[in-house]
Amino acid sequence: MRAVVVSNAGDSSVLKVSHVDKPKVKLGWSLVKVMGFGINRSEIFTRQGLSPMVVFPRILGIECVGVISDTTDEKRLPVGQRIISIMGEMGRAFDGSYAEYVLLPNEQIYSVSTDMDWSTLATIPETYYTAFGAFKNLKITEDDKIFVRGGGSGVGTAFVNLVKAKYPKIKVYASVRTLVKEAQLMSVGYDGIYLDIDKKLKGAQPFTKILELIGPATIKDSLQYLIEDGIICSCGQLGGKWYLEDFDPIMELQKNVYLTTFYSGNVNQVKINEMFDFIEKYAVSVKPEKIFSLDEISKAHDYLEGLQAFGKVIIINDDGVV
Repeated sequence: MRAVVVSNAGDSSVLKVSHVDKPKVKLGWSLVKVMGFGINRSEIFTRQGLSPMVVFPRILGIECVGVISDTTDEKRLPVGQRIISIMGEMGRAFDGSYAEYVLLPNEQIYSVSTDMDWSTLATIPETYYTAFGAFKNLKITEDDKIFVRGGGSGVGTAFVNLVKAKYPKIKVYASVRTLVKEAQLMSVGYDGIYLDIDKKLKGAQPFTKILELIGPATIKDSLQYLIEDGIICSCGQLGGKWYLEDFDPIMELQKNVYLTTFYSGNVNQVKINEMFDFIEKYAVSVKPEKIFSLDEISKAHDYLEGLQAFGKVIIINDDGVV
């Protein structure tokens, strides 16, 4: 099969499309024909050598959509079953989805019943699941005024789609580092934008709920714009900072505000079904911003790392034929 093998850490040039042996099933694992997958910031970090537990060579990829090609669980995962998979240790402890086939533990393969085309389905797994988890943990109501720090990201655009689908009149605002993306942000449903200069917001007003996608690099600044009894959910690390230092909980949360998160590794079939039911019930808009092929994997990483990055970036294998 064809797969993207990373032999050593580096820039996008280390993403090499190679011919490798197709994995064989083993007890408790099944083989998935990968029809598509999203590109995630965490995979860029891993490629750069910033995931300390990852040993190269490695096939990256923490999510995928596809069909069961060979199974060890005929009842739940029959051959031909449409599936999605996210997180676990795929692409880290074992080879991931940047390939034509991926061998996965049965417990992290989730069946889906949908007639979505592959590019639409490939937009959902990690991105919409994270956004949906944040939506729930923020306890969104129709009376909220919401701010998304990192609004042009895949999770940010997915989140505003989820919110606006259920509450069309709700006000949602986003941060941006340059006004170049203003039109794009407004086109996906945001009601206004605020400039984020050197990790400081300019001219923002108080909000009841904040989705923090820049992460530890800006959490303390974002908290300044949260009203009493508000909630901030930090579930991204676009700022390149993993940990929050010098954080005094009593002083930082003194306005009786709530800090939470959402971890996409907290996943099971019931939660996946809940997300898909929500998407169907509220006719949530789902579409990728950019679609690349496996041979264009380096271009996909370059796009997501560049200043022009916006929305969800996906890879679709061959012509979508099972």
